[in-house]
Amino acid sequence: MVTSGWYMALGAVLFVIGMAGILLRRNALVMFMSVELMLNAVNLTFVAAGRELRVIEGQISVLFVMVVAAAEVVVGLAIIVAVFRRRGTASVDALAELRG
Repeated sequence: MVTSGWYMALGAVLFVIGMAGILLRRNALVMFMSVELMLNAVNLTFVAAGRELRVIEGQISVLFVMVVAAAEVVVGLAIIVAVFRRRGTASVDALAELRG
């Protein structure tokens, strides 16, 4: 039987993978996906903790995190696409100078 501890361990592993993606990759889209992976890892941990404690607050927290993630996707992807169209690259190193 899979316990809540296994889900929390999986959430921790996914969070570490996402953090490695943020720290090691230079492409803005890959970094963006890594942030999403980290948010979903936190969601998994919230649900597992809520199930373990038999409270609904974990699922409510997941709802708020999903709303923040959706807003992040809308704004972040718009910025990345606009920068890619203007400069032709999504590399973070090329975006270090944000002169108009």
